[in-house]
Amino acid sequence: MTTLKKSLRTRIKRLPERGSFDRKLAHAILDEGLICHVGFALDNQPFVLPMAYARQDDDVLIHGSIASRLLNTLSEGVDCCVTVTLLDGLVLARSVFHHSMNYRSLVAFGRAELVVDEADKMTALERIVEHIVPGRSAEARGPDRKELAATHVLRFPLEEASIKMRTGPPGDAKKDMALPVWAGVIPLSIEAGIPERDPAQGEAHPTPSYASNYRRA
Repeated sequence: MTTLKKSLRTRIKRLPERGSFDRKLAHAILDEGLICHVGFALDNQPFVLPMAYARQDDDVLIHGSIASRLLNTLSEGVDCCVTVTLLDGLVLARSVFHHSMNYRSLVAFGRAELVVDEADKMTALERIVEHIVPGRSAEARGPDRKELAATHVLRFPLEEASIKMRTGPPGDAKKDMALPVWAGVIPLSIEAGIPERDPAQGEAHPTPSYASNYRRA
């Protein structure tokens, strides 16, 4: 399917013209982002926790310790919400009321399932590493059997979801257009700094290109 599943939970009520259900756009947002927020309720207490993730086809992969309350709760098949937001710019209008942000966000609803097969877990963990730092998994040691057993991997299907985004300049009221106030957009992006070598490691190991040339989409 080229579109995401529409439902009462994914219906965009506020500024629906900014919404989209395009699956390719959802993939692009997930592929560029690094952190998702996972929301769920436990004993009538809501929780929203940040997690590293990766996309594998139409699934969002997350992982963590088998002692994690989040992962153990989600593995029981409870309803949850996964969100990813990319901040693209600060929108400065002539009036404070019309200040805004340019962004792309994805909100998905559903239930996650535990990845049990060891080969599938290894593939998923490699996918997460490659999503964060492409090329790293070929160099760093992978998890051994003990580490793999101590790790939960969950697969969250990207089906019932919606996208909302804002682009472009400020939307000032006509009465404010002549105000002597600067208006425009301050673009924002993730920019990597110079890699910092582990002090415990000598210079015999040169900085790999995937670290020195790191960048997001």
